[in-house]
Amino acid sequence: MAPAKSESGLPDSTARSSAIMAAGTLVSRLLGLIRVALLATAIGTVGQVSDLFTAANNLPNFIYLMVAGGVFNAVLVPQIIKASRLPDRGADYVSRLMTLGAAALLVLTILITLAAPVIVALVTDVSGARLALTVTFAYWCLPQIFFYGMYAIVGQVLNAHGSFGPYMWAPVVNNVVSIGFLLVFISLMGTEQAALHTPESWSQTQTALLAGGATLGIVLQAAVLFWPLRRLGLGLRPRFGLRGTGLGHTGKLASVTIVTMLVGNGLYLINQKIATIASEARESYLQRDPPEVIAGLTNLEIGSMVYVLPHSVIALSLATVMFNQLASAHTDKDLRAVKATLSRGLRTIGVATVFSAAVLLALAGPLGMLFSGGSAAGGAINAMVISILAVGAPFLSANFFLNRVFYAAEDVVTPLKIQLILSTLGVSFALTAGLFAPDLIVPLLAVSYSLANILAVLISHLFLTRSIGKYGAGRIFDVHVRLTVAGIISAAAGTAVITLFGGYQPTAFLWQSPFAAVVVLAVGGSVMLLVYLLGLKVLRVRELRDFLEPLKSRLPRTLS
Repeated sequence: MAPAKSESGLPDSTARSSAIMAAGTLVSRLLGLIRVALLATAIGTVGQVSDLFTAANNLPNFIYLMVAGGVFNAVLVPQIIKASRLPDRGADYVSRLMTLGAAALLVLTILITLAAPVIVALVTDVSGARLALTVTFAYWCLPQIFFYGMYAIVGQVLNAHGSFGPYMWAPVVNNVVSIGFLLVFISLMGTEQAALHTPESWSQTQTALLAGGATLGIVLQAAVLFWPLRRLGLGLRPRFGLRGTGLGHTGKLASVTIVTMLVGNGLYLINQKIATIASEARESYLQRDPPEVIAGLTNLEIGSMVYVLPHSVIALSLATVMFNQLASAHTDKDLRAVKATLSRGLRTIGVATVFSAAVLLALAGPLGMLFSGGSAAGGAINAMVISILAVGAPFLSANFFLNRVFYAAEDVVTPLKIQLILSTLGVSFALTAGLFAPDLIVPLLAVSYSLANILAVLISHLFLTRSIGKYGAGRIFDVHVRLTVAGIISAAAGTAVITLFGGYQPTAFLWQSPFAAVVVLAVGGSVMLLVYLLGLKVLRVRELRDFLEPLKSRLPRTLS
């Protein structure tokens, strides 16, 4: 019997799962925004310590993604789905997988943590007391690698068995813990605006509260997943050995994927090193008459966090659920279903990502101020970076979904080819940005991000059509044109709201505090949403119904 479908054509299970995942991700991301706002309050965004902590705390995530993330998040899902169809529901396979994964992650984490001074020197461009403090932060943060890996392994086992919610809700724990530690830090050590933290005045207590709190959050994020894993009733236990499990085939796929992730995330580390050129020069700009504030690594990270938010909440949730459908369709050799899922996914995701790009462009000012720690100068710098990154936001989600098709077919070579092309372009962009004056480096890196996202869609499309043929790109393009028209009209309305608040004057209301920025965001965002929805209705964009269906499915029947 075919699975029941919602009015939009999405299977009911997909609608429910994507809504649960989106809700969990939304709560987590909202808490994450609070965490980042508190972090900006604690150590600032244009001060002398913020970029150092950002550089060190980025390392475990980037290194994990480089050596293992692609394997756990893409290659293993089709393998676990296959194993789940066996008489033991994949218990033997998953037991061996988790045992091997935990052992490999532990060894990797120990070796990398011991190499912290060498790694920090390679991926940053700071010196003296700034370098020493960055290395200290790295010692505290690098153990996160092991727990990122365990979170991914357990999460993908849960996803493959249809338990999507815990994987998306677990980061809530991480953010709550981090927020608690930041509040203690601010209470005991003061804010950046009041204390003006420097590497020379920094203490071990401050390190423990800042970096220790961040790491403890990641530990608990992984730990909470073991409870829903146990509820699956698989009877998992430590087991060594690969013979007869299919892990040998997985290893062959993984080896190519590791290279892909090394290339892709290696580019991010190069971008970080280039961005810290500006961080190292920041003090000299502050000593000028008059003092100048320039963008550094933290501003680039805040801009990236804001522009990735729609992708994380909407696109990633829907794509994760649809990835299982793509994998099943490939297993059944149903190419028609693959194309239909791809087309529907790209059109549905576009409803959210195009509007989000319009919001990022029109409301970049209050968004930047929200994560400035109360500094108007920092808010303006953040806004500049956000507005540049906004252009490439819809393309980020589109390219992610396009690449899921290759991984669902267990094709790991094509994504590697695509990543090699994009990384070559990215390295060229980054090295070029590094040739400019320090105050221009981060804005130019933001431009390179947007260009890379646009080029990524074009390149992935070319490879995909060679692989599966036409998949309705013309219809997808037509829908996105109408979405873009509605988005432009919505952005104009948002700009009008900013103008009414005097947002383009340095003494305007929105630059007074993060709270003022929230007020402007609430008013401007509401106006933009109403205008956008009206525009979609006038332009007859039916995909709005597909996008809203997962949300309606979670409402009580009396309200839906």
